[in-house]
Amino acid sequence: MAATLIVKPIACVSSPPPPLPSPYASSFRLWTPFLRGGRGIFSSTLGNHYFLHSRSYSSSPFSSLTGVSSIATDPNRTARFDSQESENDPISIFNERILREQSTKRASGRPNHISDSNSSANVTNEEVDKYIQLVKQQQQRGLRELKKGHLITMGASTDAEAGYSYKVDPFTLEEGDYVVHKKVGIGRFISIRPSIPEGSTAPIDYVYIQYADGVAKLPVKQASRFLYRYNLPNENRAPRGLGRLKDTSGWEKRRIKGKVAVQKMVVDLMEVYLNRLRRKRPPYPKNPGMAEFVSQFPYDPTPDQQQAFIDVEKDLTERETPMDRLICGDVGFGKTEVAQRAIFCVVSAGKQAMLLAPTIVLAKQHFGVISERFSKYPDIKVGIMSRYQRFGVKQKEMIASFKTSVDVLALSATPIPRTLYLALTGFRDCSLISTPPPQRVPVKTHLSEYSEEKVISAIKYELDRGGQVFYVLPRIQGLEEVLSFLEKSFPDVEIAIAHGQLYSKRLEKIMTRFVDGEIKILISTNIVESGLDIQNANTIVIQDFQQFGLAQLYQLRGRVGRTDKEAHAHLFYPNKLLLSPEAKKRLTALEECSDLGQGLQLAERDMAIRGFGDIFGVQQTGDIGNVGIDLFFEMLFESLSMVDVHRTRPVPYESVKLELDINPRLSSEYINYLDNPIEVVNDAEKAAEKDTWSLVQFTVDLRRQYGKEPYAMEVLLKKLYVRRMAADIGITTIYIMGKTVGMKTNMGEQVFKMITEAMLSDVHRNMLAFEGDEIKAELLIDLPRDQLLTWIFHLLAEIHSALPTLIRY
Repeated sequence: MAATLIVKPIACVSSPPPPLPSPYASSFRLWTPFLRGGRGIFSSTLGNHYFLHSRSYSSSPFSSLTGVSSIATDPNRTARFDSQESENDPISIFNERILREQSTKRASGRPNHISDSNSSANVTNEEVDKYIQLVKQQQQRGLRELKKGHLITMGASTDAEAGYSYKVDPFTLEEGDYVVHKKVGIGRFISIRPSIPEGSTAPIDYVYIQYADGVAKLPVKQASRFLYRYNLPNENRAPRGLGRLKDTSGWEKRRIKGKVAVQKMVVDLMEVYLNRLRRKRPPYPKNPGMAEFVSQFPYDPTPDQQQAFIDVEKDLTERETPMDRLICGDVGFGKTEVAQRAIFCVVSAGKQAMLLAPTIVLAKQHFGVISERFSKYPDIKVGIMSRYQRFGVKQKEMIASFKTSVDVLALSATPIPRTLYLALTGFRDCSLISTPPPQRVPVKTHLSEYSEEKVISAIKYELDRGGQVFYVLPRIQGLEEVLSFLEKSFPDVEIAIAHGQLYSKRLEKIMTRFVDGEIKILISTNIVESGLDIQNANTIVIQDFQQFGLAQLYQLRGRVGRTDKEAHAHLFYPNKLLLSPEAKKRLTALEECSDLGQGLQLAERDMAIRGFGDIFGVQQTGDIGNVGIDLFFEMLFESLSMVDVHRTRPVPYESVKLELDINPRLSSEYINYLDNPIEVVNDAEKAAEKDTWSLVQFTVDLRRQYGKEPYAMEVLLKKLYVRRMAADIGITTIYIMGKTVGMKTNMGEQVFKMITEAMLSDVHRNMLAFEGDEIKAELLIDLPRDQLLTWIFHLLAEIHSALPTLIRY
C-alpha cells in the first residue's frame, strides 16, 4: 500500500466553484479550511479548524456560470407559454446527456472538458503538443521497464521496431487455455502437432484451436503473430462464448467495443493530466539550508536514491505545475528519506506539508521518525492525526478530487496495477530505486503446507538468536486460537495480539512494547504490512498466504530483513492441491522474485495476474472481458502511442458557417411574453459562443422560466446548437447540395474512423463517408428545411457524443 505525500502551498487561490448541479439551485456555500498564512480548498483530514466562506448566486445558474446577463426571473410567474417539451425533443435529449456526463465526472473527481472554461486558464495548443511528446517519451521508458519483467513472466514476443507486444508464445500454452485470435476471436487451445503441408515433404508445427463451429489449424509462426491469452482481472472463468470461423461479425463488434473503451480511458487520462497543466504555482525557492538537512542522513545514498532526490527537487523548484511523482523502491531502500527532503523544501518556504499513511500504526511510526529528524528546527511544528481506516477506493477518489491542485509524492514498494500502469504509460512521473543499500541481504522465503511442527521450529530458531517474530493471519477470526497454541508452545515468552478493531490506546501500547522488544511474538492481521521498521524482528510467519494479494505478501515479507541480519519469511498454505490458479501464480512469483530490488517486477507480475483495472478505481471487467486483458492492454498502448494523431481540434464558434436558409420570425405573442426578447436572443448567442455547457444551462433556464419555446425560437436554438457542436468537433462549414449534406472539417481520416466506430446508430454510420477534408452524408429523399435542420442536429449530436472516445483539446 502506497504512502502518499501531499504538499500543499498555503497561499493558493481557491478554484472557481463547480457548476450548479440543478437549474433549481439558487445558491450554495463553499467550505474552505483555514490554513495559516492563506486559504485554499483541502481535505477535512487536516483538522477541524474551518471558517465558512459564502458566495450567493442569482437564481439563474446560467448567470453565475457564463458571466452574461441572465433571463429575468419572476418567482411569482407560473404561466407557461407552450406545452412541456416532448420526450423526443432533440434539445432536451442532448441537454440530459450533457448534464449526466457533467454529474458523473464531478462525482468521480475528474475534470470535465464540457465546462473547462469555468476553471483556470485553458492550455494552449503548444503546451498540449509539448505535453504529448513528454507522455510519449516517458511511455517508451516505461515500455523498456515492462519488457524486463514481462518477457519472462508472460512469454510475450517483441519487435524492436513495432514496439511492445502482449502476444503469446504458443509453446507456453496448455490444453484448455483460452486464447484470442485478433481476426477470429476467442477459442480454446487444443495442442501443437506437426503436419506436412500440401506441396511439401518436411513437416511443420501447427496450432490447433477449437472454435464454436470447428477447429482452426494455424502454422506456429502465423499463430505467434495473432494469438493472445484470454484472461480477466481478478477472475478465472470461461468467456461468454467462442468465436465462429465462418462468421466473425460478432467478434468484430466485441473488438470494436473494447477499442472504444480503450479510447475512453485514454481521453479520461489526458483530461486529468492536462487539467494539472492548468494549475500553476510558483516554484519553491532552493534553500541553502538543504545541505545541512541532507548531512543528517547517516547513510551514503545509492545512485538510484540520489537520482530520486534530484527528480523531486526539480519537480518542486523548477516547475510551475504541481508535482505528481511515484517513488517505487523496495522496502528499506530509502523512500522515506526522499519524502523528508521534499517536506523540508516545502515547509522551509513557509508552506505546509502532509504525509498520508494507510494505517494508524504506520502513521505513528512516521510521526516519530519525522519528529526526530525535524527536532533541530523549532519553527517547524509536526503533528499527527489518525483514525482506523485503510485506503479504499472511496478514500483514494476523495484524494484524487483535490490532488490536481497540490504537489503529490507517492511512495510504494509494490505499486498496485493502476498506479504502476499510470507510471509506465507516461501519465505519471516515476523514479525507480532498485539498487539495494550496502550490507542488505535477501529475505529467505520458505513456502510449505501448514504444520504445527514447522511453525514451532521457525519461531524457536528466531527466539534462540534473540529476535522477534511477526505471526500474520488474513482475518481477525483465528487470532485467539493461534494465541492459545503459541502460549502453550512458548509459555515463558511474551505474546500479544494486534488488529484494527482494538481500542486505539491499547493498540498503541501493544505496538510500543513490541518496538521496545518487550513483546517477542506479535500475532496480527495485515495491519502491520505497510512500512513498519522493527529491526530486531527478523522472522515472519504468514498463515493461509493464499488469501493475501501478491503486493500484500511482498509488503509483509518486507517487515523483516531490515538490517544485515539474515531474515526468514515462512508462508504456509493448507493444501497445495486446493490452491486456485491465481494463488499458484502468486506462489510462483514469490519464489522467483526473492532477490533484493524486485518489487517492481513483482508488481508487474501482480498486474499480469490481476489486471490493471480502471484508472479511476472501478474495474472495467465488462469492457476487458470482450477481448481479454492482453489484447486490451496492447490496444491501450497503441492508442497511447497515437495520441498526437487521434486529436480533434475545436474551431472558434464564430467561424462556423451553417449554409441553410431557414429564419422564421418570432411571433408577437412570444415577444410580448418575454421580459426582454432582444436580451434573451443576444444571451443565447453569447452562451453558444462561449461553450456547450453554457448553451445547455441557458436553454434549461429559458424553459424553466417560460416553458417550451414555440417553433421559431426552437429553430433559432437548434441552429445555435448545430454551430456549437460543429465548433467542438472541428467542422467549419455545413452546406447542402441536392441530397448531400457536406461538412468541411479539420479532422483526419483516422479520427473520422474512430468516431464512426463509436457511433450507436447504424443508419447514421452507413450514410457517412470521408472525402479529402469533408464528411459527406447522402440522403435518400429531399427534406423540408426544418426537417433537414433537425436531421443535421441528430447527426451532430451523435458525433458529439463520440467525443469522449477522442483526444479533444
